[in-house]
Amino acid sequence: MRSGVIAQKVGMTRVYNDAGEHIPVTVLRLENCQVVAHRTEEKNGYTAVQLGAGRSKVKNTPKAMRGHFAAANVEPKAKLVEFRVSADNMIDIGSELTASHFVAGQLVDVTGTTIGKGFAGAIKRHNFGGLRATHGVSVSHRSHGSTGSNQDPGRVWKGKRMAGHMGQTRVTTQNLEVVSTDEDRGLILVKGAVPGSKGAWIVVRDAVKSGTPEGAPRPAGVRAEASK
Repeated sequence: MRSGVIAQKVGMTRVYNDAGEHIPVTVLRLENCQVVAHRTEEKNGYTAVQLGAGRSKVKNTPKAMRGHFAAANVEPKAKLVEFRVSADNMIDIGSELTASHFVAGQLVDVTGTTIGKGFAGAIKRHNFGGLRATHGVSVSHRSHGSTGSNQDPGRVWKGKRMAGHMGQTRVTTQNLEVVSTDEDRGLILVKGAVPGSKGAWIVVRDAVKSGTPEGAPRPAGVRAEASK
């Protein structure tokens, strides 16, 4: 099991393959994605690496976190994420991961926080069909209809799909294809849409259902001149 990476969503565009067909892609950018700490079986009871990405001003970083970053000899990070890894895939502290961590054609799982939509009705939130357009329905064409039942059980069931807060939830989209990578610019092009707004932090891992491809670097795609 390899580590994933922390990327930032740039936006969507399209690229063309050799057959001239356009492919919709989401552009993800890696910025200072470095290993900050280790979690070991002996000390913590599990094996993982803690990655940090982005930049945070020292004045905005809590004193305890300043010491945490100083111990790893890295700049303060804007985002921290832990990745469970196998013991043979541990990465040295201070190493910087690059876009070459993934190879073109492999499948990845992408996790992000969806765009918040605020309070939404049942039609927008749950794709309800609404009430009839005529024949006695007045003013309530977009309502969600009945929510309860008879005397038994005489209440609204938990989980009933109704109007409410829509979006701004943590979502994982599985089995998205990596179209291409650009190590120099730190870009990963993923086929299709990725949850989150522009500028949001996105977690990218090897697809859990298809595993790690043969050509993927192990333990990780690391920049040669990474600070130690």
